Amino acid sequence: MELKGIHHVSAITANAPGNFEFYTKVLGLRLIKKTVNQDDISVYHLFYGDVKGNPGTELTFFEIPNAGQNRDGNESISAISLRVPNDAALEYWKNRFEEFNVEHEPIAERAGRSTLAFRDFEGQRLILVSDEHDEGVPGGIPWDRSPVPAEQGIVGLGPVKLTVSNAEPTALVLTELLGFRRKGTYPSAAAGQPDIQVFETGQGGTGTEIHLEERHDLPKERLGRGGMHHVAFRVDNEEELKQWIERVRKFKFPNSGFVDRFYFRSLYFREPNGILFELATDGPGFDTDEDIMHLGESLALPPFLESKRAQIEAMLKPLDTKQQSSASDF
Repeated sequence: MELKGIHHVSAITANAPGNFEFYTKVLGLRLIKKTVNQDDISVYHLFYGDVKGNPGTELTFFEIPNAGQNRDGNESISAISLRVPNDAALEYWKNRFEEFNVEHEPIAERAGRSTLAFRDFEGQRLILVSDEHDEGVPGGIPWDRSPVPAEQGIVGLGPVKLTVSNAEPTALVLTELLGFRRKGTYPSAAAGQPDIQVFETGQGGTGTEIHLEERHDLPKERLGRGGMHHVAFRVDNEEELKQWIERVRKFKFPNSGFVDRFYFRSLYFREPNGILFELATDGPGFDTDEDIMHLGESLALPPFLESKRAQIEAMLKPLDTKQQSSASDF
């Protein structure tokens, strides 16, 4: 039993059309699945990733149209990293962000890597991280119809940052329950705050890391648009997931038990600071119910929701995703 790395991260948007435009046309990701939140079928759940949505490349969004603005703070997933091939790619992205008026910071070093922090149109906290010296779990394969050239393209999820008021209980869950290894520390950008701790799992590297920040100067986060809902970690298969379920129960964490999401199988629980963790299997995958050439073009529903299709489509505002971004659009 060993977690393989980051599986996906799910965030909140209040604007599905704007979200689709930003993540496909500016960031060049592929929309690999347009479906609904299985726990609230009245709202979209959009999945972005590499060419086929390989595990470790998936950034997903629940659309909650009336969501208020996220109030950043403690007990939160406070930043998502996206991997790019090398340091030179960061210069490309810096210029691209200036072209598209994307709010961004200067290129800076974090945990020994070159990075570029930016925000999307709703204030989502994102960081591009260079894989120039990475020797860990491989990234994904950029989509060849992306408006971003493959040599600069996003290849997956990088380190996920958690910000909490007391780091020790979360660190113990990462190491004692989930089997993460302590890798090191780096200075906080906030004056007078403890160093940020780095944990890794599996093969290690950018696609497997949690960066744990303890802050004594922040209120508790209020989740809204521009905020992050949960982080999921990679489990190899369903049989191993069942072993993880038993392990989480032995540690006496309230949990969801086995959940069939159709595209993967899951377990959910909250660590002591209240951040929602998910363990998710690598398969079956997003091409289970759609041709690989047409992922994300139409509303996909798992079989257990198909009988409600008419009801679901009546609740959703139309979202045209058939013409995804291509280089010729620019």
